[in-house]
Amino acid sequence: MIETLLIIEDEKLLGSELSRHYRQSGWEVVLAANLGEARELLLDKKLEPLLILSDMNLPDGNALDFMEKIKTEIGNTEWLFLTGYGNVPDSVRALRLGAYDFLEKPCDLDRLDLIVASAARSASIQRRVVDQTKNRHRRYTPNAYVGHSRQAQGVRQLLSKLTQVPFSALIIGGESGTGKGLAARILHYGGSRAQQPMIEVNCAALPRELLESELFGHEPGAFTGAAGRHRGLLEQADGGTLFMDEIGEMPLDLQAKLLKVIEDHKVRRLGGEKEIQVDVQIVAASNRDLEKMARDGSFRADLYHRLSVFKLILPPLREAVEDLDELVPLFVAEYNAKAGRQVKDIPDAVWDKLKAHCWPGNVRELRNVIERCVLFSDGPTFPGQWLQLPGQPSVEALQTEQGIWLPLDGSMALDDMDCFIIKTALERADNNLTAAARALGATRETLRYRVRKYNLKIAD
Repeated sequence: MIETLLIIEDEKLLGSELSRHYRQSGWEVVLAANLGEARELLLDKKLEPLLILSDMNLPDGNALDFMEKIKTEIGNTEWLFLTGYGNVPDSVRALRLGAYDFLEKPCDLDRLDLIVASAARSASIQRRVVDQTKNRHRRYTPNAYVGHSRQAQGVRQLLSKLTQVPFSALIIGGESGTGKGLAARILHYGGSRAQQPMIEVNCAALPRELLESELFGHEPGAFTGAAGRHRGLLEQADGGTLFMDEIGEMPLDLQAKLLKVIEDHKVRRLGGEKEIQVDVQIVAASNRDLEKMARDGSFRADLYHRLSVFKLILPPLREAVEDLDELVPLFVAEYNAKAGRQVKDIPDAVWDKLKAHCWPGNVRELRNVIERCVLFSDGPTFPGQWLQLPGQPSVEALQTEQGIWLPLDGSMALDDMDCFIIKTALERADNNLTAAARALGATRETLRYRVRKYNLKIAD
């Protein structure tokens, strides 16, 4: 991709020479002789240069003043200044305003090339981060919480309101698998902190000592094995959001330290002597009843009341079964794209089974079931025999005289099941590909591909 370099230089000979040199280096170069031309290019014509290489003192003003006025309006662009009258105050001001570098004329061209290349890399990284954030912002809107049930509509409405207010803390409740992580990302990427980091931590996944170090950070020598300085997650999330999943599993003494950070907006690393200012939005989630835990004393009541500025409770799937009408096709399309399948038709019998199930694992369980069925599909019809829902008729694996029985305890991976079924069908058909394909209800081409994939033998 050809990037744009804007050169602001009133010396015609130098401007022409720099333009020629950087065009030969692969840049799209635009030359402006003064700040007025540069302003027209940047603001009126919406030029978006990756790098601006500018003289400091121009006929119609100072380039630093110009940068200070328009920097926020032109996106992620690095500024590089050249001047024949360099002084310390100007260089300090340039760097304070965010300029990449400040060089005195005459500047060696080889050195300038190195600095231009480095500045271009820096600007490219910044743009990539912004683009990723924008993509997440488009992906995580309140509409990402799918469903047309009354409960889903209520959650979307509350998410929409919460993304428009600068809340300091919030609790997301609901059973495991209801989408608490999704809701947290919607709140971050849909809110005013979307351009800042979102840091996630599962409080149940780390032992107490490691969780304390991860959250608050540590100084060298703070404990055995602490060889270097570590910035904690609270520091890393400064300006953004810290999503604390399963916060009900956090030890009580760490809850007290977390409360102090939230109240004072300061964090002290383990072994550190000074406090560090932080501005963090806390989104806490738990599948346990934190209010009851606060009453019982197993969760600090003061921390609970500080976190529960807002509460968002996500409904279980069994209370919004009508949402399956949107969720199932959505997950089918997702795994079609990932696995190269073409499942389109979902029989009524499959819908009946899906809607009769109580879904104790909620949307997470539904996603896993759809993934299994799509991966095992051989055509456009959803293979209901792979639903394998507890409490419903067992797998109708193959319509053969004897059938095939598979363990459902997680001891076999999906590919292992697939290979075992095909191998068994071939053995019963005396390794005849056509007969095995007929028994499996698959085409010869599909079965031949699977045979090669698993390195199985067939009759010549």
